[in-house]
Amino acid sequence: MEKWTPKHEAPEPLEGPVVSTVVGGTILWFVLFLAQLPFYGWFADRGHTWWVWTPLAGAALGLIGIWYVRGREAAIKRHADRAEAKDAVGAEAADGALGGTGTEADRTA
Repeated sequence: MEKWTPKHEAPEPLEGPVVSTVVGGTILWFVLFLAQLPFYGWFADRGHTWWVWTPLAGAALGLIGIWYVRGREAAIKRHADRAEAKDAVGAEAADGALGGTGTEADRTA
């Protein structure tokens, strides 16, 4: 099992326009479904109707994906806002402990 143990840390995940990527993919799946729908009879004659229903399933799963990534983006934003607020409160408390503006070195000189 030693052979399969990773020897380095995993890289940070890539961040990008996740919501727009998932929305674009969902639209693409739905367009593929609509493009194949007129040929349903052709697919049915050959026993390949799954070709029609697969893009519809992809579009349905894409809707779930949109819901998920929008919630994820909102949670990341909430976390960043809370961290920023906590930093601001901490900076005000540190400033108040020093007696206002300026540094401690300025007041002792």
